[in-house]
Amino acid sequence: MKMTARKRDIVIAGYSETAIDFKTGRSAYDLGGEALAKLLAATGISKDAIDGLSVTTPLSECPNPFFAVYMTEALGITPTWLNYGGTGGCSATGGVARAASAIRDGHCEVAVVLSADAPSTAWRANYGAYRSEFQDPPGVQGPPATFGLLMSRYDHLFGIKSEALGKIAITQRAHALHNENAYAKFKTPITMADYEKSRVIADPLRLLDCVMFCDGANAFLVTTEQKARSLGISKMVFPTAYAEVTNFNGNQPLSEITETGFSKVAPRVYKQSGLTPKDIRMFQPYDDFTIAVMMKFEDFGFCKRGQGSDFTLDTDLSHKGTLPLNTGGGQISAGQPGLASGGLNLAEAVRQMFGEGGGRQVTNPKNALVTGIGVIPYARNWGTSAAMILEA
Repeated sequence: MKMTARKRDIVIAGYSETAIDFKTGRSAYDLGGEALAKLLAATGISKDAIDGLSVTTPLSECPNPFFAVYMTEALGITPTWLNYGGTGGCSATGGVARAASAIRDGHCEVAVVLSADAPSTAWRANYGAYRSEFQDPPGVQGPPATFGLLMSRYDHLFGIKSEALGKIAITQRAHALHNENAYAKFKTPITMADYEKSRVIADPLRLLDCVMFCDGANAFLVTTEQKARSLGISKMVFPTAYAEVTNFNGNQPLSEITETGFSKVAPRVYKQSGLTPKDIRMFQPYDDFTIAVMMKFEDFGFCKRGQGSDFTLDTDLSHKGTLPLNTGGGQISAGQPGLASGGLNLAEAVRQMFGEGGGRQVTNPKNALVTGIGVIPYARNWGTSAAMILEA
């Protein structure tokens, strides 16, 4: 799915985010309701103005095939357009893109893109299909092990400097210290020594390379610029480019796992927006693991393939730097709110462009590049790759 080149009729006219916490005892419905209440308070609009809803599939409620419909009941809204996003960390940006299409086609006028999950309270996922029977070998314990294998392959091909991955973790942790919504346990600075001492989870992957499942929610208001202004909203950003790809190299029985779908997505969003890597003011990439961040430096043209370690070490990634990275701490240092995770990076991008970054505010936040990753299969690259460019 891709948006028509550089359209500036649709806007993200508001955002909200709950605090991220562990084992809250709350449900996705409860967290989603809080996110919507905060969105209404931030934008000043009436709940009855909402006639479109996009909801992300949550790990904590996924056995319910009617979750999206139940969420409309829980929120007390009556949408004329409903979308249920099943691309994991791509569902927030993907939801914005789909809402834009729905608005352009006249299915709704004011849409909310809502992601809420509570997997640390209730984990109800069952990935099933053929994977556990025919693909996943015994002993591979979920995404960390799969990413450990991906790291080993990357290291074999190009070499990894562990201090580069450590720098990503340290930089994002420093940013999380300024994020009031970040998981409280992570609001402690870390050093390179802390990173190097952190235990190996799946060789060579370390604890501080990883995310931790938490509970949380986020929401975005999507409408036309004209409609937003008629509702009295003045702060807005334009999603000028979006692209996604699923099951990259799916026709290859033995694909190169270090080749990601972003190699196809990146040229599309740059072409749609008219921007180049040198124009990007901040980078808010989906960060389930540090290696994914480093590989995206390469795929999005900030450096050449295989040069991610050197680029990371040579670049100021702080919120005051040349390429501010995950300025809210990202998932690695704010906590991963289940499959609401893709909205975390998007919310930070919108927050920065609204000038509401507080102690981590980026100067001249004229644009942002946001990415999503969805599904982590064994012996392949991640399932869905998505990217969106926001412009002021």
